[in-house]
Amino acid sequence: MPARPVPVAQPRHPLHALTTFELRDYRRHLEHALEDKVIGNAPVAAQLRESLAGVLAEEESRARVQQANGARR
Repeated sequence: MPARPVPVAQPRHPLHALTTFELRDYRRHLEHALEDKVIGNAPVAAQLRESLAGVLAEEESRARVQQANGARR
């Protein structure tokens, strides 16, 4: 029996409420799903790309805040 792709589960909380580690893990799940030949070419891939873009934006936002807080010290 061929291995079936595992869908990416939505996080329990909104992106802004996830811990850094939860956000990182969710990003990795999305990236791995998009690398999968079956999922990466499926219609759901557009939704996964949107989710990934949101995760990347949240990570970038946190990095900017962290950098700004470091510059103030």
